Amino acid sequence: MRGRSAGRAGVRGTAALAIGVLGLGLAACGPAERTSTTAKKPEPVARATQGHAQVPVPRGEGDGDVPDDFNGDGRRDLVLNDLVKSESHADDAGIGIVYGTEDGLDPGARQLLSPAEQAAPTDGVLPAVFEAEESCDLDGDGFTDLVVSTDPPYDGQGQPPVPLQLLFGSPAGLTGRAVTLDVPARARAGNDWPDQPVCGDFDGDGADDLVLHASASRLTYLRGPFTRDGAPRAADAPLAAPGSVPTGPAVDVNGDGYDDLLVREDGDASPSSVVYGGPSGPARTGFALPAGVDVAFGSFGGERDVLDAAVGSQDGTALRYDLTGPTVTTQAALDVPGTVLDAGDLDGDGYAELVTGGTELRVFQGRTKGLTASGVVTVDPPAEGTTRVLAVGDFTGDGLADLAVRTYRGETEDTVAVYAGRREGVVDPAPVVTFSTAEFLVS
Repeated sequence: MRGRSAGRAGVRGTAALAIGVLGLGLAACGPAERTSTTAKKPEPVARATQGHAQVPVPRGEGDGDVPDDFNGDGRRDLVLNDLVKSESHADDAGIGIVYGTEDGLDPGARQLLSPAEQAAPTDGVLPAVFEAEESCDLDGDGFTDLVVSTDPPYDGQGQPPVPLQLLFGSPAGLTGRAVTLDVPARARAGNDWPDQPVCGDFDGDGADDLVLHASASRLTYLRGPFTRDGAPRAADAPLAAPGSVPTGPAVDVNGDGYDDLLVREDGDASPSSVVYGGPSGPARTGFALPAGVDVAFGSFGGERDVLDAAVGSQDGTALRYDLTGPTVTTQAALDVPGTVLDAGDLDGDGYAELVTGGTELRVFQGRTKGLTASGVVTVDPPAEGTTRVLAVGDFTGDGLADLAVRTYRGETEDTVAVYAGRREGVVDPAPVVTFSTAEFLVS
């Protein structure tokens, strides 16, 4: 399966992916994360009263094998939207990036991406909204790029402007101004906003593509690689789709070498269908999944290299094993809400763990017979409040997936924490690093 630099890591709460293959956790169908078992775990980082002193972003050379690696140094970075505010009802500060180092995520190596400094103007007007949506290496240079949504000016007449902008990675990370994504008129349908971006190699040529919403039953398909001006290599007429909302991350569900796509009928909590990739892109509708708020893919049981699905809702989480068979049926269910799901191989046994957030932070262990309530590990949140899963991925560089979460206490206070995966006990009970997104507001 070809991987991609997928960006669910805090970018947006949509479908999640993890595949356990011979002990390797592949998060969000990203490029294979480093599998070295000799890399040391970072020591816990003490959180100073004033926060972490800012340090330079490490410079990389374009590793190309690690998800969300914007500076190309071979270490995974963390993307954060909705930074806490200095005071209630203040303007949104923008997007936060915390860069990985040889000792794991370092909150001191942080970067604030603001509309004033990084956004591209539309008709001379800078956007007020600047929110990370997706991430992958769009231009193929070995550095992960970031797809950002904005609010360009629009008078309600005709086709609206394209709201998506691209920030390109570099040895110094995400630097310079964004460029507006070029969506040719022939690839659009009607007067809808071209949004809901999903990265993936849908045509199997080795380059990352983008899929966007085009209309109620059409998808815009932009073939990569992309130029630094934001133009795709090719774009044809919109593709027919079983719904209106493409949902990431992309994943090769049936193992044919093409990334596949989840498409919701009409947004959150609606039924969805998998659309298979192929030489013409995501053009063939496959099996349907029931309505759910979130979906996670991973090898939860049975064969380690066969994908399963967890479909979560307020009422519980339905489990469907072996998505490669001729029929897809619900095999089991967990009596736990699944409004925020993610998955990854935290203990290195080749099976993916399912993580749920909310009032409780719980990890369901992947096993030969699949996920069960008896295999749950409860993690103490880093603070009081509502905890959401940001990402499951290897932030420490030891080959095991780690758990990044965020606990909210209103608009002006939060705590981000990373819990390291481990072979015994699944996940460390104490975080290896904690910080607040309020630190992005400190110069």
